Amino acid sequence: MFPSLRHTLCCIAAALATSAQAHVTLETPKAPAGSTYKAVLKVGHGCEGSPTHTVTVQIPTGLRGAKPVPKAGWTLSLRKEKLATPYDSHGRQVTEDVVEVTWKANTRADWLEDAWYDEFTVRGQLPPSAGPLWFKVSQVCEKGRWDWAEVPKEGTSTQGLKAPAALLEVQDNPHAGHAH
Repeated sequence: MFPSLRHTLCCIAAALATSAQAHVTLETPKAPAGSTYKAVLKVGHGCEGSPTHTVTVQIPTGLRGAKPVPKAGWTLSLRKEKLATPYDSHGRQVTEDVVEVTWKANTRADWLEDAWYDEFTVRGQLPPSAGPLWFKVSQVCEKGRWDWAEVPKEGTSTQGLKAPAALLEVQDNPHAGHAH
């Protein structure tokens, strides 16, 4: 095989492998049950070459008291809903909570270009029990969108999913109930 053709084929293979792995992921994919968790959602590309201007995260059921981190150049909005089961937080009963967080770029200059990388962060209290939490993310671009919202029918393997939600594996906490 000619060296230039071999180089071209290698570059194509690398690009395809990169695009297959390019989805919204969590910086820390595992955390202990009942702990405070900082969900850093990593956005590594736009939509088919188009820049991103809006990112919306559906807060998974069980994550309490979600608080997003503001981003310079982006407007932050929250959507709250009444809870089916209220909970106590620092002696106060919480009857509604954040279910969705949206960051929207203020101007074209603030958009996340396809070739750039950024992070969108939300902090909250994890449920007391172990199990998967899925962060569904909508990424809206100048042309097109990605809805990173696919969840496997069973288990936690995202293999074969085109646009998987970001998985947080909430693990048993050996220090649950241990106050510091």
